[in-house]
Amino acid sequence: MDLLFVADPIETFKTYKDSTFAMMREAARRGHRLHVCEPTDLVWVRGSRVVARNARTLILTGREQADWYEVVATQELALADVDAVLMRKDPPFDSEYVYATHLLQQAEREGARVFNRPQALRDHPEKLAILEFPQFIAPTLVAREAAAIRAFHAEQGDIILKPLDGMGGMGIFRVGPDGLNLGSIIETLNQGGATTVMVQRYLGEIVQGDKRILLIGGVPVPYCLARIPQGSEIRGNLAAGGKGVAQPLSDSDRAIAEALGPILAARGLLLVGLDVIGNCLTEINVTSPTCFQEITDQTGCDVAALFIDALEAALA
Repeated sequence: MDLLFVADPIETFKTYKDSTFAMMREAARRGHRLHVCEPTDLVWVRGSRVVARNARTLILTGREQADWYEVVATQELALADVDAVLMRKDPPFDSEYVYATHLLQQAEREGARVFNRPQALRDHPEKLAILEFPQFIAPTLVAREAAAIRAFHAEQGDIILKPLDGMGGMGIFRVGPDGLNLGSIIETLNQGGATTVMVQRYLGEIVQGDKRILLIGGVPVPYCLARIPQGSEIRGNLAAGGKGVAQPLSDSDRAIAEALGPILAARGLLLVGLDVIGNCLTEINVTSPTCFQEITDQTGCDVAALFIDALEAALA
């Protein structure tokens, strides 16, 4: 099969932990052909089809350093002419990301198979998608009004505030019962009432880790990665210095995953990353879920193989 990965510049990949690289490596092992482009390469002209200009065809060298790939061809490639397009662009989920999904959806109309489906990506912003499943989430507020945030803090006492378009723990603040710096944090995040903010009750179970649970084809991977904050840090994100510890799913983890899995898969989300603290769902990640290699390295469960199995089944 011909697979086109729409991703960040491959020169920036940290191959020792990158999940897109793990997908590529497993796909190549099975004999699939690899092509890659960036969202800036997507072009549509009336009378033609959505193409990836300067799409690069890769072979993997078997090394995992700067020379992990070789480019064997550069060409203009119509998305409908490959077997599958894998949208693996990292957040931010900004206007340009949304525009890219519209181009990918046009490619679908022309016959392309895109994973995750573009409309599903737009319909599931990663922070806000949890609102559909209130039975699994902690007390949560979504607002831009400072008074509403202050009232939520007064009610909950200990809260986490975060921007809706962040990733890797960026822009997350904790405010305790003393309310120290609450006003300044609100001003920073809501930009004077212009920007919407998510506020949640602080979950003390974060000390045991912010668990990433992967759903592939609606089925949970049997192990999650608990990302455990280090030192005085409140964030477990690996990008913020958290320690990743793979562990079997708990009963509550599995209950959440099995409840959401079929629903999300039916919407065209082949790969989803659920974030869970304690027994509470905190995010539904659909843009470029990660942690493949950490789980595989620590448990022997080959997550990339499970993903390519699901992709092949979806294309059969």
